[in-house]
Amino acid sequence: MRILLVEDELEMASLLRAALHRHGILIDHAPTLDLGGRYAARGGYDAIVLDRRLPDGDGQSLLPQLRAAGDGTPVIMLTARDELCDRVAGLNAGADDYLGKPFAVEELVARLRALLRRPSPMEIDLVRVGGLSFDLGHCEATVGDRRLELPRRELLALEALLRRTGRTVLRSSLERAVFGMDEDIQSNALDTHICRLRKKLSEADAGVEICGIRGVGYLLRATP
Repeated sequence: MRILLVEDELEMASLLRAALHRHGILIDHAPTLDLGGRYAARGGYDAIVLDRRLPDGDGQSLLPQLRAAGDGTPVIMLTARDELCDRVAGLNAGADDYLGKPFAVEELVARLRALLRRPSPMEIDLVRVGGLSFDLGHCEATVGDRRLELPRRELLALEALLRRTGRTVLRSSLERAVFGMDEDIQSNALDTHICRLRKKLSEADAGVEICGIRGVGYLLRATP
């Protein structure tokens, strides 16, 4: 799962990044409304966590822009404004959920997963390829009744490949799925994670293979 966090409190953003990473959730952080809008316009997020009180405006003003552009990414408003009128205004503006500060990280994670479990005509919750099953809502991989214990970045890479099973996923798309925008990525970092993931899938007899498309990206398919 990859989310966009639009939050100007740097300490809170840092704590959330660390806590959510432990749940297999990758965060791109934008400290201003302007930067948040630019990140959101690039797409590729499973959800957006949006603060209202930002230094350059009210985060709620981003919602109508997203919805008018046809962006249906789930949005959780995260704010100290917890009055009924504020919650109603946020939901009417296009938010999917509203969480007042202070809050427990576990509750935020639960709300994010609940949003991603909502039915969508474009996506299902469970992907199966070969003997591998992947729960998109919980970012968990299993082979038969055995859970695959994979590091966060390998899980994110596997999820990105499974979402486009049988099709080539560009290196740039995989890097966006696996690494944060503000991370310094070494040229061979992605290949290292893919190599380790490929070995673990083979050892688990998952019935899938990851093929490298030279100079383009990677492709995941069921083993012939």
